[in-house]
Amino acid sequence: MESIALFFLASFAVGGLAWVFVYPVLSGERKAEQRMANVAKAEPAARASRGSQKSRRDIIETTLKEFDERNKKNKRVPIATRIAQAGLTWSKRQYVMISAGIGVAMFLIGLFTGAGLLPGIGLGFAGAFGIPYWMLSFLKKRRENKFLNAFPDAVDIIVRGIKAGLPLLDCMKMITIEAPEPLKSEFRAIVETQAIGLPLGEACGKLYERMPVPEANFFGIVISIQQKAGGNLSEALGNLSRVLRDRKKMKAKIQAMSMEAKASASIIGALPIAVMTLVWITSPNYIALLWTEPLGNVMLAASACWMAMGVLVMKKMINFDF
Repeated sequence: MESIALFFLASFAVGGLAWVFVYPVLSGERKAEQRMANVAKAEPAARASRGSQKSRRDIIETTLKEFDERNKKNKRVPIATRIAQAGLTWSKRQYVMISAGIGVAMFLIGLFTGAGLLPGIGLGFAGAFGIPYWMLSFLKKRRENKFLNAFPDAVDIIVRGIKAGLPLLDCMKMITIEAPEPLKSEFRAIVETQAIGLPLGEACGKLYERMPVPEANFFGIVISIQQKAGGNLSEALGNLSRVLRDRKKMKAKIQAMSMEAKASASIIGALPIAVMTLVWITSPNYIALLWTEPLGNVMLAASACWMAMGVLVMKKMINFDF
């Protein structure tokens, strides 16, 4: 039994390390994030300067370049920003203390179960760096989905308010009262930032720093360009609202079309574990060689590695981004 516990604890530690450092590379998450960042970045317009005075095209070009440079500088996200993007109110010190507590707890679990020092260290490392990182990523993704579901309606509220003759800032204040979270808190931050003296265009541009999705960057670019170059804001935001709704429909269509592939992948991934469980229930002596013999342990570890690789490959094949 000690060898079985040692094997599973070591496998869990190795799996935690692989989840933190290897999984983002194999699953394509980093490439997807880079692709989303490239989509969110605005392409600079063609230069068309005539004389000493700046035309509307020059102002738009300058604004787009500012957003492009800002996004290039913010490629590496600090831990405090990641905590804010996840919707948590922790400080950096609290996050470090929680991560250290999880790591120590996992290390003690490894020691008390008789796994040994090295597996305990691996478990502690995976608990300190893997679990908090995964938790922030999960909360950030869930918060972004809630934001994207309600964002087109908020843009429509702004469009209707502007057409009715209300100032842009008053329309945003309406969103801080009626919109659901996290949309309410994000627009409240825009209003509060503008109240302390920051121009409204820059305040809307900072929305992308707290909510790193292309839709938030589109909104900031539209508001910033309108503040500097002028134009019909209601028409521009109306076009933006249609784009946001089309992207939302496309995302839902992709999810519906990939559900069959996801169900098939789940069945294929769970089938070996289900068969092994049934064999262990019906004929325990037949399958006990896998964890009682050294060769069986090697075969079990190799099978787990191949299964993990297969699951990652299937996950990358059925996860579509646009």
